[in-house]
Amino acid sequence: MTALGLPDTIQACLFDLDGVVTKTAVVHAAAWKETFDAFLRGYDGQRPFDAVADYDEYVDGRPRADGVRAFLDSRGIRLPEGTPDDPPDAPTVHGLGNRKNVLLLEKIRTEGVEAYDGTLRYLEAVRAHGLRTAIVSSSANCRDVLRSIGAEHFFDVRIDGVVAAERRLPGKPHPDTFLAAAHDLGVEPSRAAVFEDALAGMDAGRAGRFGYVVGVDRVGQTDALYAHGADRVVKDLAELGGKQ
Repeated sequence: MTALGLPDTIQACLFDLDGVVTKTAVVHAAAWKETFDAFLRGYDGQRPFDAVADYDEYVDGRPRADGVRAFLDSRGIRLPEGTPDDPPDAPTVHGLGNRKNVLLLEKIRTEGVEAYDGTLRYLEAVRAHGLRTAIVSSSANCRDVLRSIGAEHFFDVRIDGVVAAERRLPGKPHPDTFLAAAHDLGVEPSRAAVFEDALAGMDAGRAGRFGYVVGVDRVGQTDALYAHGADRVVKDLAELGGKQ
């Protein structure tokens, strides 16, 4: 293992955003809960959205529309697809997803965004050691969030919700966004490491046959991260080393 805590064959690092670089996973979960709880009040006998269990299982790491579908499927509810331009009050899959995004942006505006200091230090070390880097996120707000914390310069490549839609890439748990990042960096998947906190991201890392998959456990799901394909699980990337 290198000073970065990675196999010496690794040439590039692919980082998820929410929960790995930024402390926004809890904000996403709160926005999803507000969105789904308001929606579920129209259905008799439906329990509220669980901001831990339901979030981790159905929406964390997935593109918004995929998260809506997965959660509603778990409750036996079907909605029309609609279109990505649906207003946030539309009773459609995309309408619900857009409602969540409105709430998320408001929470980010009022509460701000914080970065994980351990991740920023690790990114500095990764760059100092000459490894290439990419941010891989399902969020369409990825660039704005990175700019808000002054971290855009850490990444050579950005594959986010906007880029994925342009290229028609399926989101996590499919590996396509991570594979696209490796391709754009000019690195084989077997020589790239994935850093994720979501179970869907673990599945994507395993499916893409990446050289190393690091699970970041912010919420006490170490066993689940290993079960979904992590090679190593840490609570903070500072545990990997990376001192310059």
